[in-house]
Amino acid sequence: MAEIYSMYDAKARFSEVIRKVRAGRRIIIAYRGETVAEIAPPGHRRGDMAGILRRAEEEGTLTRASERPGEFKPIAKRPGALARFLKSRE
Repeated sequence: MAEIYSMYDAKARFSEVIRKVRAGRRIIIAYRGETVAEIAPPGHRRGDMAGILRRAEEEGTLTRASERPGEFKPIAKRPGALARFLKSRE
């Protein structure tokens, strides 16, 4: 999981922050509790979903399901429930 530093702490401990980023950690900078920046090692891409999931597993934030879920069952008791619902919304 990413560590969070206030802007003041990040400025005061910049060398420490950079050392952690070089070690592969992500650092979040916050201002009054709101995230304003993220410092991540090169190669860390926000859009790389496989990489994000792998890192979350490594950090222990996410665990894989032990088995795949079965088939989904319809929740409507009677056929045509969606059509009746949409018609009632008109």
